[in-house]
Amino acid sequence: MREIACSVRVTGRVQGVAYRAWARSQAIALGLRGWVRNRDDGSVLALIAGPEDAVKAMVAAMSEGPGAARVTDVWTEDADPGTVPTGFEVEG
Repeated sequence: MREIACSVRVTGRVQGVAYRAWARSQAIALGLRGWVRNRDDGSVLALIAGPEDAVKAMVAAMSEGPGAARVTDVWTEDADPGTVPTGFEVEG
């Protein structure tokens, strides 16, 4: 299976609702690597890499988020899988 990576920016009510912890657990369950962090503008930014189907499943899940979140938009941009660290961390 082809490995891909992407940067994902999520807006809406995504801070203060355990979005980062939820994203980490989803990523680990899907076997992905990368990180997720809050941004000063209230959005969440993630860098994820792994098998193409798992990355696509993660992006789809991020558009829903955990129960308390209210996602308005999700933007993705291709990234180089070689730049994504091992493991999956919550940063910031």
